[in-house]
Amino acid sequence: MVKAMIEELAVVVKIENHQVWVESGPNSACGGCQQKASCTTNAIGSVLKKKSVPVDCDIQLKAGDEVMVAIDENLLLQASLLLYLVPLIALFTGAGIADWLLADDALYADLWIAGSALLSFLFSLWLINQAQNLLILNYYARPVVVRKL
Repeated sequence: MVKAMIEELAVVVKIENHQVWVESGPNSACGGCQQKASCTTNAIGSVLKKKSVPVDCDIQLKAGDEVMVAIDENLLLQASLLLYLVPLIALFTGAGIADWLLADDALYADLWIAGSALLSFLFSLWLINQAQNLLILNYYARPVVVRKL
């Protein structure tokens, strides 16, 4: 089975400590496209344009080389779901539990519900971070150089 990859043209900026750093290529085809705002093809490019980023590479390169950088589309989708869906579910769950536990005439009930929602949201982000740090989750989506142009 072939992995679906999102690819983007990039330029090698520097090679430091066996690490290749790239920036988005100067002549991206997405620059003149009318559907750029709604298209996901330029997902890597939007990140790479802002700064140089480290990428994995098994190819011998030097600064100034043009390369094709790719990222696994499924890993990117899974990471996006984890980082957007789980905290949102935690937010609503925290609010729902606080609403269920509090009486209707409780003093500052709305404030308690909002606080519970915020705390559960922040707690879910902390849990995701801890799981990443402990390498429990395999959502490490790092760009790789697939070929030199």
